[in-house]
Amino acid sequence: MSMLTPPGMGGKKYRITGDRYPRMRRPRHRRRIALTLVAAVCVLGLAGWGTLQLIDVFGGTAGKAQAAENKRKCGDRRPDEGRKPARPAAGTPLPKPAAVTVNVFNATPRGGLAKRTADALEKRGFRIGEVGNAPAAYDKKVTASGLLLGPKASADGPLKVLGTQLTGARQKTDDRKDTSVDLIIGDAFKDLTAAKDAEKSLAQLNRPAPTTPAPEKC
Repeated sequence: MSMLTPPGMGGKKYRITGDRYPRMRRPRHRRRIALTLVAAVCVLGLAGWGTLQLIDVFGGTAGKAQAAENKRKCGDRRPDEGRKPARPAAGTPLPKPAAVTVNVFNATPRGGLAKRTADALEKRGFRIGEVGNAPAAYDKKVTASGLLLGPKASADGPLKVLGTQLTGARQKTDDRKDTSVDLIIGDAFKDLTAAKDAEKSLAQLNRPAPTTPAPEKC
């Protein structure tokens, strides 16, 4: 009996019979570990990407992109776009021609201009005062079509109304005490403004001036 024979075997000999033999299999736990690691990496990657997206949405690139888009829209907007309709501003009504007394003077060497012009203004509703040659201070010294002269208080009223009747006339005020205004005919005078055009200009003066609204903030 050999020293390697287990006790109790009695030195008996055994032999393997049959056609089946034990096979060595690879342990399966290594494959499971590898698959688990791959899955964990994918989950972490997706979680990180989602976190970056949330940061961009709540305070990063998305906010800047929206601001840039709003700025572009404001830049493309027309100056008058986005504004509320303007409301007319109430002002002091202009006097009617019948309330304006006009003195007509001729500062040119051409005779009869003062009388013809005064008659035409009277037909258009103005009250006529003095008619004749211009005072020495203006005689032969008015190169424009005419000079409209009146008290300071008439600058925004009677002088504007009279100015609709003569295109190109200059306007000036003096220290007179009455409310009359002068039309001094100058060298460039040819005729009064056409009646229809003068009426349109007068109608525009009587319209309230529109107020300019503030543009919407972008």
